Amino acid sequence: MNKHEILDWLKTEDADRLEELWKTADTVRRENVGDAVHLRGLVEISNCCARNCGYCGIRAGNAEVSRYRMTAVEILECARLAVGFGYGTLVLQAGEDNGISAQWLSDIIARIKCETSLAVTLSLGERDDGDLVAWYRAGADRYLLRFETSNRELYERIHPPLPGRYSDRFQILRKLRDIGYEVGSGIMVGIPGQTYHDLANDIMMFREYDIDMIGIGPYIPHPETPLGREGDRLNAPDGEQVPATELMTCKVVALTRIQCPLINIPSTTALATINRAGGREHGLSRGANICMPNLTPRTYRELYEIYPSKASCDENADESNSRIQHQIIALGRTIGTGRGDSLNRHKATEIQQNTRGANV
Repeated sequence: MNKHEILDWLKTEDADRLEELWKTADTVRRENVGDAVHLRGLVEISNCCARNCGYCGIRAGNAEVSRYRMTAVEILECARLAVGFGYGTLVLQAGEDNGISAQWLSDIIARIKCETSLAVTLSLGERDDGDLVAWYRAGADRYLLRFETSNRELYERIHPPLPGRYSDRFQILRKLRDIGYEVGSGIMVGIPGQTYHDLANDIMMFREYDIDMIGIGPYIPHPETPLGREGDRLNAPDGEQVPATELMTCKVVALTRIQCPLINIPSTTALATINRAGGREHGLSRGANICMPNLTPRTYRELYEIYPSKASCDENADESNSRIQHQIIALGRTIGTGRGDSLNRHKATEIQQNTRGANV
């Protein structure tokens, strides 16, 4: 699919054509990654952040946030909970927290890997190469770093860099691949100032960078952020601004599945937040094959407010697990077993091994 075709799908409002898109994406998903939905236990280990991203509720400049950092004991208890629920992966997510030292987290990762068979995914923002290497050596399997938008001007508007540092997430994604991580990334749909051409370029970038997991969620404004206060003023011209809707997010999920058939795509919490009645199910029926039930202790969930009214804030871990499993089974899908590693990564590894063998 070329950029012109992607743009055509992004702009279409024809319900019959969109039904064709949903069916195609669902068929590509079924034929390439199967009917199993793999569950990743999400643990939001810290809401401390050094960055001042324009859209994020836990940005450093938001003085209204009560900050926390989970203890090693609390994180390990969440890992045991994930094992009890039958999950194959634990996702450790945080703001860009400089209080999370390489050694402290390395020790936690090593204990998780020693005590369980869980895959460990990290989502901790932009970190020094030494930290990334240390965590990989400690046993971390995957790293998730969303590039949010491939439009450099728009990216810098919403992601101001730290003093004296240049933020190049594509370079970091390449580094993560070189280290050995299974690499995840993703975007927001409907950022003020995002055009349809920007969004089409994002979808093309997924394939160009051979990303293993892609998270796609709608932009949800937070009132205590610059974009939340003045986002409308920053919108692209009429007819060019991408709407931050469930429909547009599902279009991107479907097109991404068709473009990248072997990757893992989560049906995100943000999608479930803007449509609590059916957002997660729509994502799963239009290309997604991953869900991330929240294991964060209830006392911390409301404090990890990247955007307001997050779908999982009013639940405990048991309730999140039960509800998501029920939704999956109601769709006629199965609950995945094992780690649920990216088949895209497996294919790349096989190609590399075959190439080395041919060159011997």
